[in-house]
Amino acid sequence: METRPVRVPDFRKMKGRAEKIAVLTAYDATMARLLDRAGIDALLVGDSLGMVMLGYDTTLPVTLDAMIHHTRAVSRGAERALVIADMPFLTYQINGDEAIRNAGRLLQEGAAAVKVEGGQPVLEVVHRLVQIGIPVMGHLGVQPQSVHQLGGYAKRGSLPQDSEAILADAVALEQAGAFSIVLESIPSELARAVTGKVGIPTIGIGAGPDCDGQVLVSYDMLGLFDRFTPSFVKQYAHLADEIVAATEAYVDDVRAGRFPLAAAKAAGSRHS
Repeated sequence: METRPVRVPDFRKMKGRAEKIAVLTAYDATMARLLDRAGIDALLVGDSLGMVMLGYDTTLPVTLDAMIHHTRAVSRGAERALVIADMPFLTYQINGDEAIRNAGRLLQEGAAAVKVEGGQPVLEVVHRLVQIGIPVMGHLGVQPQSVHQLGGYAKRGSLPQDSEAILADAVALEQAGAFSIVLESIPSELARAVTGKVGIPTIGIGAGPDCDGQVLVSYDMLGLFDRFTPSFVKQYAHLADEIVAATEAYVDDVRAGRFPLAAAKAAGSRHS
């Protein structure tokens, strides 16, 4: 397995490879270390942490301080994977100077790149960030930070005018200097068209098989987040059930007095 750290130029070169790019979210050092050890190409410190870790209904309450806290932790756990941090709501939409300051904070705390949502409205910000050396990943399709304006998380790009706008935004993001684009919940034929149109990697989530790579929320993929599971997610484990079962066994042992006595006996037998 390749052990050399993945850098932004390496990530860009993965465009169009037969071997797709594998990306997952991570929010803490332990999970980052495990995913990194498994060979993941990039770890996205997503503002999805607001929902899967902090219990919010949307990503909107996530603050820059929260993102810095989790980015710092993930960067300590990752050795090979490229660490990309989401810029949370209102940290890049107000003006370019504030976006530079906030993105710079995320890089100072361990991120190698930042991700912003949107097309036309954020092009100037993307350009300014890239100009001063801050790598930027774009995000089109369903944009969780615009959940109220969009009216939910329904698939985007099905109407011809929406499809044309997403394709135009993808081209514009590349021209502004983005090194990659996440395509979330758009028709697979549109994702295929965008992937063929731009010269930077596209990373799909609910966007079909033709993107240059795929990303999932790790808590969804591992079956840890049990409030709901998006239809496009494949659960490779059901850790929520295993954690509940293990905890039930622990509770039973404690209440019956078997723990810590049983553990002490087991440890003694191992050392005899």
